Amino acid sequence: MKVGVFLHGTAIMHAAAAGVERDERVQQVRRRDPTVRDFASYIPTPGTAAKLAAWQRHGATLIYLSSHRARDDIRIDESVVSRYEFPAGPVHGRGDGDDYGTLIQRLGLDVLIEDDCESIGGAAQTCSAQMGPAVRASVRCIVLPEFLGLADLPADPAELLLRRPPVDERDASQGCP
Repeated sequence: MKVGVFLHGTAIMHAAAAGVERDERVQQVRRRDPTVRDFASYIPTPGTAAKLAAWQRHGATLIYLSSHRARDDIRIDESVVSRYEFPAGPVHGRGDGDDYGTLIQRLGLDVLIEDDCESIGGAAQTCSAQMGPAVRASVRCIVLPEFLGLADLPADPAELLLRRPPVDERDASQGCP
């Protein structure tokens, strides 16, 4: 099973987000806290490293999705993933002319874990909002509240296929069915 995990806001977050509530993390982004643009200093969201390790132990192939397009910026994301000992997996960004829907289709994901993009405009900014009907029909999307982390998701990735997304009912009418 191929599990795609969006990085920024889903699996990792800006350094100033440590030790503060989720709502304050969203406000930090909106206020443009300086650590939001310091991608090299990003840290894992709550429970993420342990959950990813559990999924890998259950046989999932992990693929990380970056909001970045530039190769140098994606390398920074790779260093954060490595520093916090996330299970091995490639980090992909969108190519020229690509949107997230095109990227997800090319990667052939079974499951996509992403956040609701609350701090940057909401559901319209999500990967799932950019997926065409054929991709939506083939990919199970789980949309979490931004900066929540992965701790509350099942340890067995097979259970992700059974989960009724989105987790956050605020966006129940948008994203993947």
